[in-house]
Amino acid sequence: MNPVTLARNAMATRFEIVLHGGDPAALRAAGEEALDEIDQLEAQLSLYRPGSEIAQLNAHAAREAVRVTPEVFALLEHARRLHAESGGAFDITLAPLVRCWGFMGTAHQGRVPSDEELEQARSVIGMNLVQLDAQHRTVRFAREGVMLDLGAIGKGYALERAAELLRESGITSALLHGGTSTVYTLGSPPDAAYWKVAINQPPRMPSGQAPPHPTLSPRGGEGVATVPLKNESLSVSAVWGRSFEVDGKQFGHVLDPRTGRPVSGALMAAVVLPSATETDALSTALLVRGKEGLEPLATTRPGLKALIAFPDGEGFGYQTRGLTLGTAQNAR
Repeated sequence: MNPVTLARNAMATRFEIVLHGGDPAALRAAGEEALDEIDQLEAQLSLYRPGSEIAQLNAHAAREAVRVTPEVFALLEHARRLHAESGGAFDITLAPLVRCWGFMGTAHQGRVPSDEELEQARSVIGMNLVQLDAQHRTVRFAREGVMLDLGAIGKGYALERAAELLRESGITSALLHGGTSTVYTLGSPPDAAYWKVAINQPPRMPSGQAPPHPTLSPRGGEGVATVPLKNESLSVSAVWGRSFEVDGKQFGHVLDPRTGRPVSGALMAAVVLPSATETDALSTALLVRGKEGLEPLATTRPGLKALIAFPDGEGFGYQTRGLTLGTAQNAR
Protein backbone atom coordinates (compact mmCIF):
# COMPACT_ATOMS: atom_id res chain seq x y z
CA MET A 1 0.00 0.00 0.00
CA ASN A 2 1.27 3.46 -0.86
CA PRO A 3 2.36 5.68 2.04
CA VAL A 4 0.49 8.82 3.02
CA THR A 5 2.62 11.96 2.68
CA LEU A 6 1.68 15.30 4.23
CA ALA A 7 3.56 18.60 4.27
CA ARG A 8 3.18 22.07 5.75
CA ASN A 9 5.27 25.22 6.08
CA ALA A 10 6.02 26.33 9.64
CA MET A 11 8.94 27.76 11.64
CA ALA A 12 10.35 29.24 8.39
CA THR A 13 10.84 25.76 6.98
CA ARG A 14 8.93 22.92 5.33
CA PHE A 15 7.85 19.98 7.44
CA GLU A 16 6.98 16.66 5.83
CA ILE A 17 5.56 13.44 7.27
CA VAL A 18 5.54 10.06 5.52
CA LEU A 19 3.25 7.49 7.18
CA HIS A 20 2.74 3.76 6.53
CA GLY A 21 -0.21 1.67 7.67
CA GLY A 22 -3.36 -0.10 6.61
CA ASP A 23 -5.89 2.76 6.89
CA PRO A 24 -5.06 5.82 4.75
CA ALA A 25 -7.82 7.92 6.34
CA ALA A 26 -6.50 7.22 9.85
CA LEU A 27 -2.95 7.94 8.74
CA ARG A 28 -3.98 11.25 7.21
CA ALA A 29 -5.93 12.27 10.32
CA ALA A 30 -2.97 11.44 12.58
CA GLY A 31 -0.58 13.29 10.30
CA GLU A 32 -2.75 16.40 10.19
CA GLU A 33 -2.96 16.39 13.99
CA ALA A 34 0.84 16.16 14.19
CA LEU A 35 1.25 19.09 11.78
CA ASP A 36 -1.30 21.10 13.76
CA GLU A 37 0.89 20.52 16.83
CA ILE A 38 3.87 21.99 14.98
CA ASP A 39 1.79 25.06 14.07
CA GLN A 40 0.78 25.52 17.70
CA LEU A 41 4.38 25.23 18.85
CA GLU A 42 5.45 27.89 16.37
CA ALA A 43 2.81 30.21 17.84
CA GLN A 44 4.20 29.45 21.31
CA LEU A 45 7.95 29.55 20.64
CA SER A 46 8.58 31.95 17.75
CA LEU A 47 10.87 34.89 18.34
CA TYR A 48 8.99 36.86 15.68
CA ARG A 49 5.37 36.39 16.79
CA PRO A 50 4.47 39.14 19.31
CA GLY A 51 2.00 36.92 21.15
CA SER A 52 4.33 33.95 21.63
CA GLU A 53 5.67 33.06 25.06
CA ILE A 54 9.24 33.66 23.88
CA ALA A 55 8.38 37.10 22.49
CA GLN A 56 6.65 37.95 25.78
CA LEU A 57 9.75 36.90 27.71
CA ASN A 58 11.96 39.04 25.47
CA ALA A 59 9.66 42.01 25.99
CA HIS A 60 9.19 41.81 29.76
CA ALA A 61 11.57 39.41 31.55
CA ALA A 62 14.32 41.99 32.07
CA ARG A 63 11.92 44.02 34.24
CA GLU A 64 9.86 41.34 35.96
CA ALA A 65 9.58 37.60 36.43
CA VAL A 66 7.34 36.15 33.70
CA ARG A 67 5.34 32.97 34.25
CA VAL A 68 5.37 30.46 31.39
CA THR A 69 3.61 27.19 30.62
CA PRO A 70 5.06 23.95 32.01
CA GLU A 71 6.11 22.84 28.53
CA VAL A 72 8.07 26.02 27.79
CA PHE A 73 9.67 26.01 31.23
CA ALA A 74 10.79 22.39 30.77
CA LEU A 75 12.25 23.23 27.35
CA LEU A 76 14.19 26.19 28.80
CA GLU A 77 15.55 23.94 31.56
CA HIS A 78 16.60 21.43 28.90
CA ALA A 79 18.32 24.19 26.94
CA ARG A 80 20.19 25.24 30.08
CA ARG A 81 21.46 21.67 30.61
CA LEU A 82 22.55 21.44 26.98
CA HIS A 83 24.39 24.74 27.32
CA ALA A 84 26.34 23.39 30.30
CA GLU A 85 27.03 20.00 28.74
CA SER A 86 28.27 21.57 25.49
CA GLY A 87 30.67 23.91 27.25
CA GLY A 88 28.64 26.92 26.16
CA ALA A 89 28.66 26.01 22.46
CA PHE A 90 24.86 25.75 22.42
CA ASP A 91 23.21 28.93 23.67
CA ILE A 92 19.63 30.11 23.19
CA THR A 93 20.59 33.68 24.22
CA LEU A 94 22.59 34.20 21.02
CA ALA A 95 20.09 36.58 19.35
CA PRO A 96 21.90 39.86 20.23
CA LEU A 97 25.06 38.48 18.64
CA VAL A 98 23.16 37.35 15.53
CA ARG A 99 21.71 40.86 15.23
CA CYS A 100 25.15 42.40 15.75
CA TRP A 101 26.52 40.46 12.76
CA GLY A 102 23.52 41.49 10.63
CA PHE A 103 22.01 38.00 10.31
CA MET A 104 18.74 38.60 12.19
CA GLY A 105 15.74 37.76 10.00
CA THR A 106 15.74 36.57 6.41
CA ALA A 107 16.43 39.89 4.68
CA HIS A 108 19.77 40.67 6.33
CA GLN A 109 22.92 39.28 4.79
CA GLY A 110 25.61 40.14 7.31
CA ARG A 111 28.13 42.78 8.27
CA VAL A 112 31.33 42.92 10.31
CA PRO A 113 30.58 44.69 13.61
CA SER A 114 32.96 47.05 15.35
CA ASP A 115 34.81 45.85 18.44
CA GLU A 116 32.53 48.03 20.57
CA GLU A 117 29.38 46.58 19.02
CA LEU A 118 30.69 43.06 19.48
CA GLU A 119 31.56 43.67 23.12
CA GLN A 120 28.11 45.11 23.79
CA ALA A 121 26.39 42.12 22.22
CA ARG A 122 28.55 39.67 24.16
CA SER A 123 27.64 41.41 27.41
CA VAL A 124 24.00 40.30 27.06
CA ILE A 125 24.44 36.67 26.02
CA GLY A 126 24.91 33.65 28.25
CA MET A 127 22.58 31.31 30.11
CA ASN A 128 23.89 32.73 33.38
CA LEU A 129 21.73 35.77 32.56
CA VAL A 130 18.53 33.66 32.44
CA GLN A 131 17.07 32.95 35.87
CA LEU A 132 14.65 30.00 35.98
CA ASP A 133 12.49 29.71 39.09
CA ALA A 134 11.11 26.16 39.14
CA GLN A 135 8.93 26.74 42.19
CA HIS A 136 6.96 29.55 40.55
CA ARG A 137 7.68 28.50 36.94
CA THR A 138 8.92 31.96 36.05
CA VAL A 139 11.74 33.35 33.92
CA ARG A 140 13.67 36.53 34.65
CA PHE A 141 16.57 38.11 32.75
CA ALA A 142 19.46 39.52 34.74
CA ARG A 143 19.74 42.63 32.55
CA GLU A 144 18.16 44.56 29.71
CA GLY A 145 19.06 43.37 26.23
CA VAL A 146 18.93 39.62 26.87
CA MET A 147 16.92 37.77 24.21
CA LEU A 148 15.91 34.16 23.75
CA ASP A 149 15.84 32.49 20.35
CA LEU A 150 14.91 28.80 20.20
CA GLY A 151 15.72 28.47 16.50
CA ALA A 152 18.50 25.94 17.15
CA ILE A 153 16.30 23.62 19.21
CA GLY A 154 12.69 24.42 18.35
CA LYS A 155 12.46 22.46 15.10
CA GLY A 156 13.74 19.26 16.70
CA TYR A 157 11.46 19.78 19.69
CA ALA A 158 8.48 20.25 17.36
CA LEU A 159 9.29 17.04 15.47
CA GLU A 160 9.60 15.13 18.72
CA ARG A 161 6.26 16.42 19.99
CA ALA A 162 4.62 15.61 16.65
CA ALA A 163 6.03 12.07 16.76
CA GLU A 164 4.62 11.60 20.26
CA LEU A 165 1.14 12.37 18.92
CA LEU A 166 1.63 9.86 16.10
CA ARG A 167 2.59 7.19 18.64
CA GLU A 168 -0.51 7.98 20.71
CA SER A 169 -2.58 7.53 17.53
CA GLY A 170 -1.12 4.05 17.04
CA ILE A 171 1.22 4.92 14.17
CA THR A 172 4.18 2.51 14.10
CA SER A 173 5.92 3.46 10.85
CA ALA A 174 6.64 7.08 9.95
CA LEU A 175 9.38 9.48 8.97
CA LEU A 176 9.18 13.18 9.85
CA HIS A 177 11.60 15.88 8.73
CA GLY A 178 11.91 19.63 9.00
CA GLY A 179 13.74 21.46 6.25
CA THR A 180 15.93 18.44 5.39
CA SER A 181 18.13 19.25 8.38
CA THR A 182 16.41 17.17 11.10
CA VAL A 183 14.79 13.77 10.57
CA TYR A 184 12.86 11.75 13.16
CA THR A 185 11.84 8.14 12.55
CA LEU A 186 9.15 5.94 14.06
CA GLY A 187 9.76 2.23 13.63
CA SER A 188 10.87 1.19 10.16
CA PRO A 189 9.35 1.20 6.66
CA PRO A 190 7.32 -1.89 5.68
CA ASP A 191 9.97 -3.24 3.31
CA ALA A 192 13.14 -2.67 5.35
CA ALA A 193 14.59 -2.93 8.83
CA TYR A 194 15.56 0.77 8.93
CA TRP A 195 14.83 4.09 7.33
CA LYS A 196 17.90 5.20 5.35
CA VAL A 197 18.79 8.89 5.29
CA ALA A 198 21.75 10.28 3.35
CA ILE A 199 23.97 13.08 4.67
CA ASN A 200 24.91 15.21 1.68
CA GLN A 201 28.43 16.39 0.94
CA PRO A 202 29.19 20.06 1.67
CA PRO A 203 28.97 22.29 -1.41
CA ARG A 204 32.09 23.75 -2.90
CA MET A 205 31.34 27.32 -1.99
CA PRO A 206 32.72 30.16 -4.10
CA SER A 207 33.08 33.55 -2.53
CA GLY A 208 29.82 35.26 -1.71
CA GLN A 209 26.44 33.68 -1.14
CA ALA A 210 26.29 29.90 -1.30
CA PRO A 211 23.47 28.34 -3.33
CA PRO A 212 20.65 26.50 -1.55
CA HIS A 213 21.96 23.09 -0.54
CA PRO A 214 20.06 20.51 1.54
CA THR A 215 22.02 18.80 4.29
CA LEU A 216 19.93 15.60 4.32
CA SER A 217 18.17 13.43 1.75
CA PRO A 218 15.37 11.82 3.77
CA ARG A 219 14.69 9.27 1.04
CA GLY A 220 18.27 8.05 1.00
CA GLY A 221 20.70 8.07 -1.90
CA GLU A 222 24.39 8.77 -2.33
CA GLY A 223 26.10 11.09 0.12
CA VAL A 224 28.91 11.43 2.61
CA ALA A 225 27.19 8.72 4.67
CA THR A 226 23.89 6.84 4.59
CA VAL A 227 22.50 6.50 8.10
CA PRO A 228 20.11 3.69 9.12
CA LEU A 229 17.51 4.98 11.58
CA LYS A 230 14.84 3.27 13.67
CA ASN A 231 13.17 5.23 16.48
CA GLU A 232 16.03 7.72 16.22
CA SER A 233 16.68 11.25 15.05
CA LEU A 234 19.41 12.67 12.81
CA SER A 235 20.20 16.39 12.65
CA VAL A 236 22.77 18.22 10.55
CA SER A 237 24.03 21.77 11.09
CA ALA A 238 26.12 23.53 8.45
CA VAL A 239 27.77 26.87 7.80
CA TRP A 240 26.58 27.36 4.22
CA GLY A 241 23.60 29.51 3.38
CA ARG A 242 23.82 33.11 4.53
CA SER A 243 27.36 34.42 4.34
CA PHE A 244 29.31 37.43 3.13
CA GLU A 245 32.87 38.27 2.15
CA VAL A 246 35.09 41.16 3.27
CA ASP A 247 38.66 41.57 2.02
CA GLY A 248 38.70 38.03 0.71
CA LYS A 249 37.53 36.48 3.99
CA GLN A 250 34.26 34.59 4.25
CA PHE A 251 31.94 35.11 7.25
CA GLY A 252 29.11 32.61 7.82
CA HIS A 253 25.90 32.93 9.84
CA VAL A 254 26.71 30.25 12.45
CA LEU A 255 28.26 32.05 15.42
CA ASP A 256 30.33 30.77 18.34
CA PRO A 257 28.76 32.08 21.58
CA ARG A 258 32.09 31.70 23.36
CA THR A 259 34.03 34.02 21.04
CA GLY A 260 31.26 36.07 19.46
CA ARG A 261 32.60 35.28 15.98
CA PRO A 262 31.53 33.05 13.06
CA VAL A 263 32.46 29.38 13.17
CA SER A 264 35.53 28.68 11.03
CA GLY A 265 36.93 25.25 11.93
CA ALA A 266 34.10 23.03 10.68
CA LEU A 267 31.70 23.06 7.73
CA MET A 268 29.08 20.55 8.84
CA ALA A 269 28.20 18.44 11.87
CA ALA A 270 25.69 15.58 12.16
CA VAL A 271 24.39 13.91 15.33
CA VAL A 272 22.25 10.79 15.81
CA LEU A 273 20.36 10.18 19.09
CA PRO A 274 16.89 9.02 20.17
CA SER A 275 15.77 12.62 20.85
CA ALA A 276 15.21 15.11 18.01
CA THR A 277 15.31 17.94 20.53
CA GLU A 278 18.85 16.92 21.44
CA THR A 279 20.11 16.19 17.93
CA ASP A 280 18.92 19.61 16.74
CA ALA A 281 20.75 21.39 19.56
CA LEU A 282 23.85 19.21 19.74
CA SER A 283 24.54 19.24 16.00
CA THR A 284 24.84 23.02 16.36
CA ALA A 285 27.06 22.63 19.41
CA LEU A 286 29.29 20.15 17.59
CA LEU A 287 29.60 22.45 14.57
CA VAL A 288 30.69 25.25 16.91
CA ARG A 289 33.22 23.12 18.80
CA GLY A 290 34.59 21.32 15.75
CA LYS A 291 36.76 18.20 15.80
CA GLU A 292 37.94 18.77 19.35
CA GLY A 293 34.35 18.68 20.60
CA LEU A 294 33.36 15.23 19.39
CA GLU A 295 34.79 13.06 22.17
CA PRO A 296 33.78 15.37 25.04
CA LEU A 297 30.24 15.46 23.66
CA ALA A 298 30.16 11.68 23.30
CA THR A 299 31.01 11.25 26.99
CA THR A 300 27.74 13.02 27.88
CA ARG A 301 25.61 10.87 25.53
CA PRO A 302 26.41 7.12 25.46
CA GLY A 303 25.49 5.73 22.05
CA LEU A 304 25.89 9.06 20.28
CA LYS A 305 26.78 8.78 16.60
CA ALA A 306 28.22 11.78 14.82
CA LEU A 307 30.10 13.18 11.82
CA ILE A 308 32.08 16.38 11.29
CA ALA A 309 33.22 17.78 7.93
CA PHE A 310 36.00 20.32 7.82
CA PRO A 311 38.15 22.06 5.17
CA ASP A 312 41.10 19.96 4.03
CA GLY A 313 43.16 21.51 1.26
CA GLU A 314 41.01 21.72 -1.86
CA GLY A 315 38.46 19.28 -0.46
CA PHE A 316 36.96 18.06 2.79
CA GLY A 317 38.10 15.96 5.70
CA TYR A 318 35.78 13.94 7.92
CA GLN A 319 35.78 12.71 11.47
CA THR A 320 33.15 10.19 12.53
CA ARG A 321 31.87 8.27 15.51
CA GLY A 322 29.57 5.30 14.89
CA LEU A 323 28.85 6.30 11.27
CA THR A 324 30.35 4.80 8.11
CA LEU A 325 31.50 7.09 5.35
CA GLY A 326 30.63 6.37 1.74
CA THR A 327 33.34 4.73 -0.34
CA ALA A 328 34.10 7.99 -2.16
CA GLN A 329 34.93 9.84 1.04
CA ASN A 330 38.23 9.97 2.88
CA ALA A 331 38.10 9.91 6.67
CA ARG A 332 40.70 11.96 8.47
